[in-house]
Amino acid sequence: MSSDNVARNNLLNADRSKSNKKFGDILGYKIETIREPHINTTASPAARGSVSLVRSDSQSLDSFDKIRQICAPNAIGMTSSHVSLDMGKCILCGRCRDAAPDLFELKSNFALPVKERADLVEQRNFEITSPDVEKIASHKAISSELRDKISKTLGRSLEVREVDAGSCNGCEVEINAMNNPIYDLEQYGIHFVSSPRHADVLLVTGPVSRNMEIALKRTYEATPDPKIVVAVGACGCSGGIFGDTYATVGGVAKVIPVDVYVPGCPPRPEAILYGLLLAVNKIDKTSIASKSISATLND
Repeated sequence: MSSDNVARNNLLNADRSKSNKKFGDILGYKIETIREPHINTTASPAARGSVSLVRSDSQSLDSFDKIRQICAPNAIGMTSSHVSLDMGKCILCGRCRDAAPDLFELKSNFALPVKERADLVEQRNFEITSPDVEKIASHKAISSELRDKISKTLGRSLEVREVDAGSCNGCEVEINAMNNPIYDLEQYGIHFVSSPRHADVLLVTGPVSRNMEIALKRTYEATPDPKIVVAVGACGCSGGIFGDTYATVGGVAKVIPVDVYVPGCPPRPEAILYGLLLAVNKIDKTSIASKSISATLND
């Protein structure tokens, strides 16, 4: 071995020794390039759950006003008479709960998908008023009900076209998870299709970027009736953390009609399943209305 090679190897060994002492062990060289800053941290049991206003009349509106300023997506609103919490905008960061645990509660139950945008807003005046929330069973129970509903309503599988309208792909990760062995949508008669012309439901994510606005409209126009639209995630419901900017429209409903809103950042697969259940119910009612109109015209 030449003297140059020996010198080079000695230099490399010296560098590895220094890195060894500083960083620890990774791979074969005992070098850790990046140290994890959070040690022994675990996800909260309420991660990707829901936030709600505490049912208490002891807090003043001044306390809420201070918390409102730390909410990045402006999900907390306040007037002279009431305080509101918009789950359609909430990204579940938990900052409101951390800053005021006596005002906000982080729950493990996922926020329920709804058919009307206004139903995602919880208000507090002298007492909290919010939509009646039923206790949701496991994803297997939801899926079983969904399978029966699909069979009864369509007599075939439910065809879904997923449209990424500028999302961060967090919602896509959860949508992909619905095809894994845990949820396994195929066994319940739900299929993702590659063309909107074959779809019953459009599953749309993202705040709708300006570059996707025309594409989303064309996709909606290409979808056959009753073309049910499900807005997935806080971005799809309201624009989320992005909102209405030079680059984003600010929610799916600003471009095409939305039938079901699925809140969350990102929503759990169970929440998306529940949203599809609401969508099938919408198909049922829409189909009945279409048949009635057709019968009337034929007469």
